[in-house]
Amino acid sequence: MMKRLLPILALAFAAPLVAAPRPWTSVAAPAAQGSYVIGNPAAKVKLVEYASYTCPHCGHFARDSAPVLKGKMIASGSLSLEIRSSIHDRYDLVAAMLARCSGAAVFPKLHEALFARQEQWLQRAVDYDAANNERLGLYSAAAQYRAMAEGAGLDAIARDAGMTQGAIDQCLADPKVAETVIQRAEAIGGKIRGTPAFEINGKLIEGVDWAKLEPMLRAAGAR
Repeated sequence: MMKRLLPILALAFAAPLVAAPRPWTSVAAPAAQGSYVIGNPAAKVKLVEYASYTCPHCGHFARDSAPVLKGKMIASGSLSLEIRSSIHDRYDLVAAMLARCSGAAVFPKLHEALFARQEQWLQRAVDYDAANNERLGLYSAAAQYRAMAEGAGLDAIARDAGMTQGAIDQCLADPKVAETVIQRAEAIGGKIRGTPAFEINGKLIEGVDWAKLEPMLRAAGAR
């Protein structure tokens, strides 16, 4: 019996180990607009979300939609999600800069964390700004961004998501990053009336929450 098992065991141990494919929810790639696309790049349904990291409605949408949008539609490969940042204030700018600099491997986790912890870091930002607004005005732009990231706890969120401190510092010190984020946001501002706003396969959709958007996505082929 043992002799018959030995060839089988030998074949089993000789078989190459194949790494499990990464789930679509953790796959991201740079988009033409300078943002990131999360999910299957060949998905039938291509959803664009215009979002602001300091927008409460965007935070609500992120939390309400996650079980189905992320957990089913993106996970199934039937839908991809592109995030385009609309900037409402200077803390929003810092958050968007970090998201842009995070890279494709970190972006999905950081984007999710910024909304999951939105209430906490926004309150820290309000408190920090009230106590330090006059002092911040004496700093250079790069020093302001660094101080604001620390004051609001955005740097900690970025580190938790996988950014190194060196990458954070380099991002916030680079004026081209801020300029690009602002320019992209200004272009978006001329296109939408508020956030969140969406495009489904190129068609602009505004003034809807997750309850209204979900059936539209299903009608387009998301599952």
